[in-house]
Amino acid sequence: MKKYIILIIVAITVLIGCKKNAAFTYESDDNVYLDYPNLDTITYSFSYKPSIEQDTVWIPVKISGIRVAKDRKFVMSVVEGSSSAVRGFHYEKLKDFYIIPKDSGVVKVPVIVKNIDTGLVSNSVSLTLRVEGGQDFKGELPAAKRTKTLTFSNRLEEPYWWKYWGQFRGYGRVKHEFFLIVNGNVNLADMSKPSTAFYDIPRTLYYIENVRLFVTYPFDWVKQNPTRGYELKLRTDNSGDYDFYNVNAPSKKFHLKYFKQADEYVFLDEKGNQIKM
Repeated sequence: MKKYIILIIVAITVLIGCKKNAAFTYESDDNVYLDYPNLDTITYSFSYKPSIEQDTVWIPVKISGIRVAKDRKFVMSVVEGSSSAVRGFHYEKLKDFYIIPKDSGVVKVPVIVKNIDTGLVSNSVSLTLRVEGGQDFKGELPAAKRTKTLTFSNRLEEPYWWKYWGQFRGYGRVKHEFFLIVNGNVNLADMSKPSTAFYDIPRTLYYIENVRLFVTYPFDWVKQNPTRGYELKLRTDNSGDYDFYNVNAPSKKFHLKYFKQADEYVFLDEKGNQIKM
């Protein structure tokens, strides 16, 4: 009899536990947000694709909630007071709403940016985007989670990963161009995600070392890479300085300055500062 009483007590305990667990089911309203962890600004440059007049930047939007077996609508809008980009001139009008597909928790929204403003060669414009609840979601998450600024131009902009690598000693557009000349258009490890970036560190250090060797030994680099089409030409002003340029774009020159006292050649950036790594 005592054995049966113990079994009954255990059964009752299990039932009570199940009822308690049932109270923790997800009951919050579903929300949407922009999926850019640890990133306030998104950058884009037409300088990587100089021949195109427009391009698409894909903005990832995620739900905070549960997936359901139907399409759901949300709104993405431009925060006018925080944007310098002009609709129709710098970007195409956004749609009235966008859709999270059924059984999905994420979608990428196309934002079409334009390259018809000649001023983009020297200046950036900003487009601040915000997701709202729309028809099927609430807009209750913090504004910082739902709002990001897209900065774009026809000049190089600082990549999101640049700040993590102190070997560059700060960002500069000439330094960035040298990175592209030496390595091509590659991205370095994003150290905001160390669990995945850890395995990419050797590759990243290889690319950084390529840039360091180039800026330190430019004459050797030109000799070792004859198919790249770059030359170093002595200036005619008796300064001992050189111009570094590509034979296919001879009007775009980079200044390699000679410091006589140190008997050393050093590249100068867009602000006239020395480039060293």
